Amino acid sequence: MLCFLRGMALIPFLLVTWSSAAFIISYVVAVLSGHVNPFLPYISDTGTTPPESGIFGFMINFSAFLSAATMYTRYKIVEKQNQTSDFSTPVFNLVSLVLGLVGCIGLGIVANFQELTVPVVHDGGALLAFVCGVVYTLLQSIISYKSCPQWNSLSTCRIRMAISAVSSAAIIPMIACASLISVTKLEWNPKEKDYVYHVVSAICEWTVAFGFIFYFLTFIYDFQSVTLRISTEINGDV
Repeated sequence: MLCFLRGMALIPFLLVTWSSAAFIISYVVAVLSGHVNPFLPYISDTGTTPPESGIFGFMINFSAFLSAATMYTRYKIVEKQNQTSDFSTPVFNLVSLVLGLVGCIGLGIVANFQELTVPVVHDGGALLAFVCGVVYTLLQSIISYKSCPQWNSLSTCRIRMAISAVSSAAIIPMIACASLISVTKLEWNPKEKDYVYHVVSAICEWTVAFGFIFYFLTFIYDFQSVTLRISTEINGDV
């Protein structure tokens, strides 16, 4: 049986594949339409102009929903594991969930408010999504180490922490360089003064974004042992 069909593993599997497709399809359509330079556009640049803006908005909105579903399921998994072995304070897990959900709200803002139309709102949403997302991965990596070796292998813990470390290192120059850019636009000339800032920031942005994707990929194995049951009770006379 395919691993992503076991238990609840389909949720992170869908998140990984759908989000990857969202980035790639939007990029390809934007480049083929001549709306962005093929060399290192911002992710948001590939979802600013029609028709790719519609594709980007729809797919990223669903990615935000899948992210929230994945994070909540992960929260319930850790909660149940912690009841068995008491390896971490429940508040730590809850804070991780709240930050993750705030990041999902930021992702929804990015999807619905285009970069050139309402840049302040768009940039605020992106900041929420990236910062809260990175902190979420760091907290989940710590939780993974605390639950090792009973609930996680050491190799899984190391992979998660490595992804978190790379994302944390990338988000700092991403924000710093983006804040130094004086104008928001889609096309860049290498001779422009802010071009270097754009390139560095874009590289870091793509690094963090795919860091999230690879991080959620590590959840697939954990979710294989989880099942969802829905029960219905009717009280009173019918």
